[in-house]
Amino acid sequence: MAVMSSVPGPATAGEVFSLIRDGRARTRSDVGRLTGLSRTAVAARIASLLESGLVVEGVEEEREPSTGGRPPVGLRFNRDAGVVLAGAIGRSRTQLGVCDLNGGVLATNDLEQEVGAAPDDLMPQVLAGFTDLLKEAGRRVTDVRAVGLSIPGTVELERGASLDSPIMAGWNGVELAPYLEKLTGGRVPVFVDNDANVMALSERRGHLERHRDLLFVKASTGIGVGIVTDGRLLRGALGAAGEIGHNKIAAAQGLPCRCGDTGCLEAVAAGWALVQAARTGGHEITHVRDLVALAVKGDADARHLVRVAGRRIGEVVASTVNVLNPEAVVVGGDLAQAYDPFVAGLRESLYSQASALATRELVIVPVTHGEQSGVVGCAALAIREVLDSAAVDRALLDAD
Repeated sequence: MAVMSSVPGPATAGEVFSLIRDGRARTRSDVGRLTGLSRTAVAARIASLLESGLVVEGVEEEREPSTGGRPPVGLRFNRDAGVVLAGAIGRSRTQLGVCDLNGGVLATNDLEQEVGAAPDDLMPQVLAGFTDLLKEAGRRVTDVRAVGLSIPGTVELERGASLDSPIMAGWNGVELAPYLEKLTGGRVPVFVDNDANVMALSERRGHLERHRDLLFVKASTGIGVGIVTDGRLLRGALGAAGEIGHNKIAAAQGLPCRCGDTGCLEAVAAGWALVQAARTGGHEITHVRDLVALAVKGDADARHLVRVAGRRIGEVVASTVNVLNPEAVVVGGDLAQAYDPFVAGLRESLYSQASALATRELVIVPVTHGEQSGVVGCAALAIREVLDSAAVDRALLDAD
């Protein structure tokens, strides 16, 4: 392998950590070969990483037939060097988790909440839920390195607050980090992003290993898309990239949407609209998950509603596919639990309305982590921020 040439100046400890975390460097010799650092410089950087607990060492398994001599001492990322807290906040349900530093879920729980609960009502429950999950996972508050949260709608990343969410009335402009200070003491960072974006990030150990350009379609109470291109999440100028739920479509012309406008995709395909339609048809349900359960059991009306919703969403996704030319469309959210009818409708309009070239090799696949994708994605959001090379360098500097 060639020496790292894109790094301006000698590789830092954080950059060495990234090589070890990604599995590209498994020994000190690997680090020296990839970075061009001297043996002394390699030793110094490895020593600081070992002291931090982020890296551990042991005898490396031999990758080639032994020629005698002492086996090399291996280096590996220590996923147990801390935990992150993950909270996917929704309109009627919030999913909480404690995850290791590789995103593995150690403990998880769902909070069923009153629809439309205000931050002052819900966030104390989130705090209590995190406290209980830390105990269940056998971890302490001092083990927490970061918190990742998601909420529906556009998010103001710097403030960690909702910027615009018709689904979460009363949350706009409310910073979420202060609610967690009783647990964290304000010593760990809190990151907040849109729910579809974090679900796209959940594919770091899933479809993104094979597809570097993908769309993550989240179809639930609301509708959104997470966009990943060349492995990078795209948020747009105001963080509103992928907010397709309020695109105007002909089938919704004149129909009111909860955003205050009319003619939006959500007015005919979002979970809240489907529940209204099902109740009008005589089904006594209260949530899109109830509708999905009926569809899974084979109820003809429910399956029809889900399939038509998939078709309407596919109309809008088709245009997005033409613009971005992804390799894969990953389908998640409550509606995706009724996968067969939903994807049948999605596929019908997507492949008929997108260009033949854009869909030539396009695949539609289910979310990797199922109902845990929100928690896994929130963990990935936090981990990405606190374990990138620059963040590790800052943490090591602060520890000195």
